[in-house]
Amino acid sequence: MTDQGAPETAVHRTPSGVVLDATAKRIIEQLQQDGRRSYAAIGKAVGLSEAAVRQRVQRLLESGVVQVVGVTDPMMLGFSRQAMIGVRCSGDPTAAADAIAALAGVEYVVVTAGSFDILAEVVTADDDQLLEVLTRIRAVATVTATESFVYLKLRKQSYAWGTR
Repeated sequence: MTDQGAPETAVHRTPSGVVLDATAKRIIEQLQQDGRRSYAAIGKAVGLSEAAVRQRVQRLLESGVVQVVGVTDPMMLGFSRQAMIGVRCSGDPTAAADAIAALAGVEYVVVTAGSFDILAEVVTADDDQLLEVLTRIRAVATVTATESFVYLKLRKQSYAWGTR
């Protein structure tokens, strides 16, 4: 059993059809802890050779299951204004979400249930740029209202939630 209660032999098929076995999940968890961890160290942790880990990681990257990126603190890079924008739409929010996702400065977009149809995370250099992005979001045809939640301080940013 894993620490999440699923049997080690459990196989998971992603929405895109990629099959993840217990070993693939353990490799992903290793990368979530440290995306720069060597294939040899990952292999030792999951019981595979370095070459086997390299092949599996390559397949995970090519399939889009995993991205290995450098996560930054936007404030340290001069992006002093970040906000989550709650968006309400008329009708199906999918087209509006796609239009919002295409805007510069919008880094994260999800279609949601609840009081907002869409949540969009915005990262900008200052309040003027935030206002520009907000104005472009409000100009999307089916957007009826927005509410801004300006970030004052980043307290936690983690991508190590493991696999299930």
